[in-house]
Amino acid sequence: MEAGGERFPKQRQVLILFILLGVAFAGWESRRYSVMEETMSGTLVANLAKDLGLGVGELAAREARVVSEDNEPRVQLDLQTGELILNEKLDREEMCGPTDPCVMRFQVLLKKPLGVFRAELVVRDINDHSPEFPEREMTLKILETSPPGTVFPLKTAQDLDVGNNNIQNYNISPNSHFHVSTRSWGDGRKYPELVLYKELDREEQAELRLTLTALDGGSPPRSGTTQVRILVLDVNDNAPEFAQTHYQVQVPENSPVGALIVKVSARDLDTGTNGEISYSFFYSSQEISTTFELSSISGEVRLIKKLDFETISSYELYIDASDGGGLSGKCSVSIEVLDVNDNSPELIISSLTSPIPENSPETEVALFRIRDRDSGDNGRMTCSIQDELPFLLKPSAENFYTLVTNGELDREIKAEYNITITVTDLGTPRLKTEHNITVLVSDVNDNAPAFTQASYTLRVRENNSPALHIGTVSATDTDAGANAQVTYSLLPPADPHVPLASLVSINADNGHLFALRSLDYEALRAFEFRVGAADRGSPPLSSQALVRVLVEDDNDNAPFVLYPLQNTSAPCTELLPRAAEPGYLVTKVVAVDGDAGQNAWLSYQLLKATEPGLFGVWAHNGEVRTARPLSERDAARHRLLVLVKDNGEPPLSASVTLHVLLVDGFSQPHLPPPEAEAEAAAAAPADPLTVYLVVALASVSSLFLFSVLVFVVVRLCGRGGAARAGRCSVPEGPFPGHLVDVSGTGTLSHSYQYQTTSVLIACSNSVSNYYSEEDISLPIVGHYGL
Repeated sequence: MEAGGERFPKQRQVLILFILLGVAFAGWESRRYSVMEETMSGTLVANLAKDLGLGVGELAAREARVVSEDNEPRVQLDLQTGELILNEKLDREEMCGPTDPCVMRFQVLLKKPLGVFRAELVVRDINDHSPEFPEREMTLKILETSPPGTVFPLKTAQDLDVGNNNIQNYNISPNSHFHVSTRSWGDGRKYPELVLYKELDREEQAELRLTLTALDGGSPPRSGTTQVRILVLDVNDNAPEFAQTHYQVQVPENSPVGALIVKVSARDLDTGTNGEISYSFFYSSQEISTTFELSSISGEVRLIKKLDFETISSYELYIDASDGGGLSGKCSVSIEVLDVNDNSPELIISSLTSPIPENSPETEVALFRIRDRDSGDNGRMTCSIQDELPFLLKPSAENFYTLVTNGELDREIKAEYNITITVTDLGTPRLKTEHNITVLVSDVNDNAPAFTQASYTLRVRENNSPALHIGTVSATDTDAGANAQVTYSLLPPADPHVPLASLVSINADNGHLFALRSLDYEALRAFEFRVGAADRGSPPLSSQALVRVLVEDDNDNAPFVLYPLQNTSAPCTELLPRAAEPGYLVTKVVAVDGDAGQNAWLSYQLLKATEPGLFGVWAHNGEVRTARPLSERDAARHRLLVLVKDNGEPPLSASVTLHVLLVDGFSQPHLPPPEAEAEAAAAAPADPLTVYLVVALASVSSLFLFSVLVFVVVRLCGRGGAARAGRCSVPEGPFPGHLVDVSGTGTLSHSYQYQTTSVLIACSNSVSNYYSEEDISLPIVGHYGL
């Protein structure tokens, strides 16, 4: 192994500077290795790990790769041992043709961290080809008057080997007239010349046959032969002469087949056959004979195959002009192939990383190299990607670029990028190559679930069945995969007294809410709690939403009559003076309903009466009034059945029985009700007045105690109703005119509002006959429905 260097022309000093900067960046000078051609596949070339100063296995850790200039995998790198090994048997002639030395350039790429190292593999020639003449026989016409020492050029042989393995010497079979002198062209190639050392005599010998042998310098040497036929001619004293001994032409590489390259011209002063000139290639390699065609008559050189500057940039032609007398002249033609921009830039991806996590900082996406087989401006390139992409191109080495992210990506904004890398050369016209790269962005858990509403209001009717679905909460997560899978849960309530665990449950997968037990509007009208939504990311993210459940009332409570009480042994009797005018207020039925809204709107109806046309009940407030004037013919005792009905669906009702006693005045003794008369008739004879007094006193005492109890209960309800905001509330909306509101505030005017005690005191009329009808009114101190 030996370090190699190259010499560059002075006019490319700027290029030298950039190449040296690239080498300095790479951190490793270019190394040169060599191997003999035809070496078997698997042969060790060198230990790159040792030359790079890397330890065993470090090449694998850094993801090392070998990239050749022509993309042919002729060598491979063992990442475990660091050995560079031949991947195939090399043929120098196939790889480089006549070029010597035959150099295969390649790079060693280290990805983590990035490093690019250049190296060269020189394929040394072996002598595996013999010289070959273009023809099996060549004919020379020589004048018999040619003096000794005259030189006759001969056609050269070809040897595909190079250096010492190429042709080194020519010799000719023994004879008495000629010997061969071996000469060299300017490029070092050998050609033979036939030298006459003894005059010819056509009459003595008109034709000679000699064997010309070409020998190479290999070990052992190889040879090739051809026959030389010499015809001795009569005198021809003028040889053809070219107008120029050297022609120089420039031909664009895109010249069409058949294009005229150059026309050579020679003249001969002789006449007849001695003055007839024919042209031929004096030296013609295989490449020349397959690329150019020479007209033997006109001397025109035309193109018969497309030129390629990148393959061969110049040709050297040697043309011979021979007359009919055997004399000849020669010239050379130098053809320079001009480069045109006929090769588009190439882009070779070395590594590509996809997908990329969306929260990654600056990340290497791709490593690639570019090249253009043209030269000059045609081979200089620029590289770019689309604007407004979160990616950057960074030059990493000579013609190597790294595509990196420019800041963090957001998968929720864009999950896939189609990047077009455009490589443009500076030729005329400019050629460009586009290469598309698809980069996927992988998700990270950077978005918490979001509820569709900040708060939810759910309504459920009381007396519901257990496990009833009462509503659904929903949250979405803009992430993907497990990061977007949302689970729901109930959060501990703010009020520890709310038995949330026994009221509702939630489906963790879909957010469905269920009532665990039957709810009672009268016990719990509303409650609220928070639900949480968490994703399955790592770490998980979550959010909350407020859920308020309103229990709607159901008509499950029948009206309850407060006055008159129906569970006492001695019913209350109302006193009505016979002198009462129509519309006289006899009493008032007071009832309440535990429901709310229209389920608590009550109406009153007289179902049955002893005298149907005498009394009437106001539907909206339960007042019992006289409907007509009283007469002497009206019975003294009356029994009324009043129906109290709510406005629910279906409606519920309760009934109450009223007893009315007609008296001439409040001084008249209280007549016993029918039940009392029956008892008196069955009992022993006693003083009726005594019985009346005992019954009246017992009734007054009982009613007084009950009034005190009702007053205390009503006051307590009035104080606690505002705090509980429930059982004594007023239903919203218009109140029907035929119903009475028993929710606590009432809808009656002040003239119809009574304190419970004022109503109850009417029961004592039987023993208080000293008061007139106007005297029983008491000061209004509260509502009837407290």
